[in-house]
Amino acid sequence: MIANSVATGSDLPGTGSPAGRRSSDAGRPFPLARRRDVPYVPTAEPVVEALLDFAGVGPADVIYDLGCGDGRVVIAAARRGARGVGVDIDRLRIRECEWNTQRAGPGVAGRVRFVRGSLFDVDLREATVLTLYLMPSINRRLRPRILREMAAGTRVVSNYFDMGDWKPDAIVERHKRVLLLWKVPACVEGRWSCVAMQPDGARRRMVLSLKRRYQMLAGTARMGPYEIPIHDGRVDGKQIMFELPRRGDITGGRYEATLEGNCLRGTFHADGTRATPWFGARTGP
Repeated sequence: MIANSVATGSDLPGTGSPAGRRSSDAGRPFPLARRRDVPYVPTAEPVVEALLDFAGVGPADVIYDLGCGDGRVVIAAARRGARGVGVDIDRLRIRECEWNTQRAGPGVAGRVRFVRGSLFDVDLREATVLTLYLMPSINRRLRPRILREMAAGTRVVSNYFDMGDWKPDAIVERHKRVLLLWKVPACVEGRWSCVAMQPDGARRRMVLSLKRRYQMLAGTARMGPYEIPIHDGRVDGKQIMFELPRRGDITGGRYEATLEGNCLRGTFHADGTRATPWFGARTGP
């Protein structure tokens, strides 16, 4: 939810006000703040559930919600068996999170933690899911940290607002809200020394030179005398996929692999033939 999570909000429209309160807030011991640097706009409960569904949140996940407001996203994730951390700079919101946790029922309190602080300072490395309801300028400021610090395959879900030129991997509309999802892409750029089994049983040596921009993958494959540009390259978390066109006696097809440390292991699919294995080891930047 949009919340008071940074020290300045000069780029954000409006401020929180009593007029924005919903009837369900009545009787809470911590009313909405009259004046905030960033407006606090609670996410409707059906949207919270849709957001968690979209991210595929389950018991194996650790979810971080930046600008957590009253804690409803983290608490809803805990009810699904996940562990969660909410971060907000507003002391009243953190107190409200703790109050809501006490009311949430058995099993929730031991799965959630709320931290008062700047969302730019929190350590994100533990998260498998990151949820955001922040403004685009703040998302863009967070983007380098997300790409640098978070593990490949971490799901990032934003309520309504984008990440600038990092295009989402998926977009859905639920309950009249647009939700956007990204997967943190693996750092696969560089040179790779590879061996690929061909459909006829021959072993082909291949040197991949890969370039990556967000989840888009480009580069070339050297096989024999040919320098072949890769087509339709993409990174999906720890997985990569690309196509090579046929050149001379080099069979064309689709390559898919998973990053395991500094190794790529996957399969090669040529039209009309069974999949064959291929392997790559990183040899340089």
